[in-house]
This record gives sequence, structure tokens and C-alpha cells, in this order.
Amino acid sequence: MTFVPFVRTVLGDIAPAALGVTYAHEHLVIDGGRPVAIEPDFQLNDVERLTAELRAAATAGLEAAIDMMPADCGRNPELLAELSRRTRVHLVAATGLHHEKFTGPVHWSLRATEDELADLFAADVETAIDERDYTGPIVRRTSIRAGVVKLGGSLGGPSERDRPIFRAAAAVHLRTGVPLHTHCEAGTGGLEQVRLLTGAGVAPERISLSHVDKVVDRGYHRAIFESGAFVVYDQAFRWGDAANGTLQLLEWAAEDGHLGQVMLGLDAARQSYLAAYGGWPGLAFLLLGFSDQMEARGLDAAARRRMFVDNPARAFAFAEVAR
Repeated sequence: MTFVPFVRTVLGDIAPAALGVTYAHEHLVIDGGRPVAIEPDFQLNDVERLTAELRAAATAGLEAAIDMMPADCGRNPELLAELSRRTRVHLVAATGLHHEKFTGPVHWSLRATEDELADLFAADVETAIDERDYTGPIVRRTSIRAGVVKLGGSLGGPSERDRPIFRAAAAVHLRTGVPLHTHCEAGTGGLEQVRLLTGAGVAPERISLSHVDKVVDRGYHRAIFESGAFVVYDQAFRWGDAANGTLQLLEWAAEDGHLGQVMLGLDAARQSYLAAYGGWPGLAFLLLGFSDQMEARGLDAAARRRMFVDNPARAFAFAEVAR
């Protein structure tokens, strides 16, 4: 049987070409959990406000978003599905585990084996996400499946805590073809993450690295591109009065011929970042103000299409699994 690539959304599998204009790293829903206990501004579970926010972005041209809230971290797949139905924006849910600050020092994942972690992640991908988000011993599956594995890396690369989680994710990728996406703490450790995952058998083009535009170093980014992995630049609105490092990195990527590995997102994981909660810049920012800034820097509509449409369609498609 011929393998046909697909993207797994919260409402079902679609052809990669159907994804359209995509934000590659978002947190559209955070429904409690340790992140909200740490910072109440992370609470994003008001369906009316979130619908209004996503509709405004859709009006600006957004057609899809990858939600990067992994297991036991405020994930709510049913709310994501409701948002997708209301707005007709394709949404992808994640499995995996976030940075240790969002799970804590006594989390169940620290006592799980790599095989047990792989089985939990694979069940989210192949069967459905637990409606209780793996917060307790009782598991009740929804009808919604995960379409990406999110991995939280530590400063400078995977820590001892992170390594078994990364290896478990690699095993799930080899089992299911699911794409892998990482959190790079303070933008660092991307090369070390790629080395660990590729050493476990993952092709680099199945890996995407987020937050790396926090490190405005041309050599670092050239090395990541040479590895074959994708990057997600998601810091565009955070530079304040300083020179916009995200724009500088985009210019360098264009000059070096690497725009085919760049995706964009907002990582707008706070009420204070969303217009529907009275915040700034709002989810439509990348397709309005920032797209104007990119145009002014020579990143034309064709370049933006590569980053918003063509690259996500490749990066978030499932790979064929060797049998």
C-alpha cells in the first residue's frame, strides 16, 4: 500500500497541503495545571474569548496552528477541538512533556521507564488523548489524537532528566511517524537536542526547534540549518526598544538560503499577550504588523509563504514508518 502523508489535527487527519497558513508554536489552551499555579496569567480556558482571538487571527489569514501544550501541563484537547469547530482553523494537539519547571521535582514521569513514557505518548498519537491529561491513575480517552510530540529541553541541551524523555519520543516517532518538536530553554541547546534525537534514529527533517531566535548568533543558526532540522522563530514581538533579533535572523536565513527550514509562531501563552483578554500584541500580529516589517526588510510574499505554508506542511506531516 502506498503511504500518503498526513497531518493529524484535533478533528481528524488532513492532507499537508490543506494545512494552509500556519503558526508553528502556540499555546491556545492552558486549562490549569502547574503552569497556572506558577503564573495565573497562563490560564487560557475561556472559550468565548479564545474563540474571538482565533477568529480575529483567521480574519487576518490564519488557517492552522500547532498547540504545543504537552501532557499533564494544562492540556485540554476537547477545548481545542471546540475552538477548531467554532473557527474552522485547523489545530494540532501535542503529547510529550514540557520543561521540568512545569512538571516539578516529584512528577510521575521521573519514575517512569523510557518504554512506559513511549507507550503513553504513542497512545495519545494512535488511540486518543486522556481527558484527564495524565493527571492521575485513571485514564479515560477522548476521541482526539495528538499530532506532534513536544519535548522540553533544558539550558544548554537535554539534562539527565530530559534524556530518557527525548529517547522515548524518538521511539514513538519510529513507531508512528509523528513529528517531534522541542523547547529550547533560552534558545540554547538546539544542536545537542538534534544530536540526541538523530542518534536515536530520527531523521533531522522530522525535528523542529522552538525559541532559538532568543539567541541572535549567525553561526549557531547556520549550524542548526546544516543539521537539517527546522526552526521556529517565535520571539518577534518581544524585543521592546532593542533591535529586532527575529528580523535579523530572518534576513540572515534568507541570505544564506535557509528559509526552507524556517517557520514562525508567537508562543503567546499569556492572557496579557491576547487581544481578547485586553492584552498585546494579539494572535493576528504575525500576519499584520510583523508581516509588514518582514516586507520592509525584503522578505516578500513568496518568502512568507514558504515560512507560513510550505514549511509547516512538511514539518508537521507524519513520516512513513518502516515495517
